[in-house]
Amino acid sequence: MQVSLRSRRAEKERTVGRVLSLKKKYATIAISRLHKVRASQLMELRRKFRKNVEITVIKNKIASMALKQAGMNEKFTDELRGQSALLFTNIDPFKLYTLLEKNKVNLPARPGDVTTEDITIPAGNTGIPPGPVLSEFKEVKVPTRIDSGSIWVSKDTVVVGKGDVISPKLASLLSRLGMKPIRAGLSVSTAFSDGLMFHEKDIMLDLEEYQSYIKEAYLNAKALAIGASYPTKEILPMVIGRYEHEARTLAVASGYLSKDVMVEILARHNREAIILHSQLREKGY
Repeated sequence: MQVSLRSRRAEKERTVGRVLSLKKKYATIAISRLHKVRASQLMELRRKFRKNVEITVIKNKIASMALKQAGMNEKFTDELRGQSALLFTNIDPFKLYTLLEKNKVNLPARPGDVTTEDITIPAGNTGIPPGPVLSEFKEVKVPTRIDSGSIWVSKDTVVVGKGDVISPKLASLLSRLGMKPIRAGLSVSTAFSDGLMFHEKDIMLDLEEYQSYIKEAYLNAKALAIGASYPTKEILPMVIGRYEHEARTLAVASGYLSKDVMVEILARHNREAIILHSQLREKGY
């Protein structure tokens, strides 16, 4: 019994020591919930990220003790709830969040799963022959019709909303349809870096939205620079082109003869002569 207690104490001390060592080595610490993360998936993520992210799964009590010894504040350690993993890295929290999101996978739904987004059964041919399964569609209020020996979904139908629990019958139907609507993988619930604590909502980035903002800002800055004739290597060719166009227009309008606008001036005078000749003929001259 005493040997067992000493062994557990020694293991606990080794674990605390490892956490303290990792805390000194890396600039960013993050807590990740392990909800829906399977052991095989966690192993694969450890292998994939081994050069950039250290993933440690230990009891919350031991993790909290070690982090407090490392000087972490209680607001951070209080976030250790449920089954969690500690992530140690030199990647900033924003890039870490994006990296983990890109490496999530889609899994089949199971009864009791909580959805992270609306689940929609799309319109079209399910490839399932008609039979008792029709009642499953009816129970989740999915409109169907029979065509060419198959069940067709009549229109896109949201069968469960974000944050709702998937029922056994819906899980069965989604499985029949080959749908994998559950996103699973590591995610950052809380992170600490450069003396600042971040929650998930603080570091969630909509890359498409940000790209749109950057593109719009670039186009606005470009238009302003062209209007102000601000000389940069990106703007200068367009500014010179604008001035060249304005100079040509002015030269043609004033009849200033130069080899660059001679043809345009002669063409303008020719058009004016034709118009004048036409007007004189109308008046009988």
